[in-house]
Amino acid sequence: MSAVSASSTSSVSEPSTALAGGGTTLRADSVGTVGVAATVISAAAPLTVMAGVAPIALAIGGVGVPGAYLLAGIVLSIFAIGFTAMAATIRRTGGFFVYIGHAFGGTAGFAAAVLALVSYNLLQIGVYGLFGIQTRAALDDLFGFTAPWWVISAIAVVVVFILGAAGIDVGAKVLVVLITLESAILAIMGVSIVLHGGAHGLGVASFNPDNIFNSGVLAVLGICFAAFMGFESTALYRAEARDPARTIPRATYAAVAFMALFYCFISWTVVQALGQADVQAGAGKQGPALFFATIHQYVGGWAEHAMYLLIVTSVYASQLAFHNAINRYTFGMAESGALPRVFARTNRAGSPAFAGAVQSVLALTVVLLFALFGLDPFNDLLIKVNTPGVIGIILLQALAAAAAVAFFFRRRDVPRRTFLMSTSVVAAGLMAWVIYAVVKHLDVLTGAPRATNEVLVGAVPAILLLGVVGGLVLRSVRPETIALLAHDDAAVEQAQ
Repeated sequence: MSAVSASSTSSVSEPSTALAGGGTTLRADSVGTVGVAATVISAAAPLTVMAGVAPIALAIGGVGVPGAYLLAGIVLSIFAIGFTAMAATIRRTGGFFVYIGHAFGGTAGFAAAVLALVSYNLLQIGVYGLFGIQTRAALDDLFGFTAPWWVISAIAVVVVFILGAAGIDVGAKVLVVLITLESAILAIMGVSIVLHGGAHGLGVASFNPDNIFNSGVLAVLGICFAAFMGFESTALYRAEARDPARTIPRATYAAVAFMALFYCFISWTVVQALGQADVQAGAGKQGPALFFATIHQYVGGWAEHAMYLLIVTSVYASQLAFHNAINRYTFGMAESGALPRVFARTNRAGSPAFAGAVQSVLALTVVLLFALFGLDPFNDLLIKVNTPGVIGIILLQALAAAAAVAFFFRRRDVPRRTFLMSTSVVAAGLMAWVIYAVVKHLDVLTGAPRATNEVLVGAVPAILLLGVVGGLVLRSVRPETIALLAHDDAAVEQAQ
């Protein structure tokens, strides 16, 4: 890659003045493989995915759901092959839009950036509804008092901003602790179920293809893929990672492998706890209390109370991780000139604090508006706001896989070129199938009428189209910005 490759890398990697008094650089060499992996695993919030969402999947999909989590991990691992290879070649911060722009041009890159920024914000802001609900339930269980969900969520917005502004190294240390604790409580429950032999002995029906590819499991496939949401944001921390050429691929594969195996194991043990023949009826009857009742039965009351506490920290960890990812997406767009340069401003800790402040104000505004109009924090804020965000990210993954095919097709000197292109073609096809399955069964995720679901789905291509229009306008008024989104070479450096 050439002069601009080095130039743009240094512009986002060297600590320089960012550590002394603020500037426009991220703090280099501040996080390793474990920190990056913990950050993206925390964004997926394993305890929340299992205790909060898996009961719905088990009630609808039944015994094959653990196999579906494993299937999702396999698909995303195939996607990660081409994605991480591109990340190793293109040395700029920015995630999906950088790679799509390099493959399909700056206008496509700008459109992808808009969709990514909106989708990540929808995911992060929507989960504040879940945070308010779960924290309120934990306060009631542990201390016997409650508070309005929106007050709890508003406080969380402020705390997330403060810790995010402290820098990715501080945030990563906190996330490692939180992810360890929430994983431990689930592991204790799972191991205890296995040692007790479940309800009627242990079985492997969850991995029978007939149970995985039935209509019930396909109906909740979107839930299974949503459990991995945010794993691809490893590439956003390239400028801050130690030895990013190795750290980013390792962190990506580690995150996907951990989540796939962990989700599969924990959901499988809950199937055993209910009994393979009774899992749908049991999960449907117990609903959101399924995991709490199960851990109470197999471990004890103390573990149930601990799970109530840790599910709150699980959602908080997710919010912090997504907040950091959004800020670095915004930073990457501003660095390319697609957003005002002020969004690339960093503080003394080398964190894009201005971008973080704007994102936090947006989140706080949405939370307060939902409270003002009396909207439901779960059905309205979480489910309906998250839905287009989930579809948007899966669409971006499909576009990124297609971008990898085009990118490596034009680079004949890249090692393992045929392998990278082949796996990317497979990944693009699989992602397209996942989008079809999610949209077809969207009523399972939202519980909303058809007209509402059509609006939620239609919002995604509408945002992408607006991004294309914006990219075309930007091409005419600031061609150097579009060029930077499409290339990483000396020609762009001269254009700047």
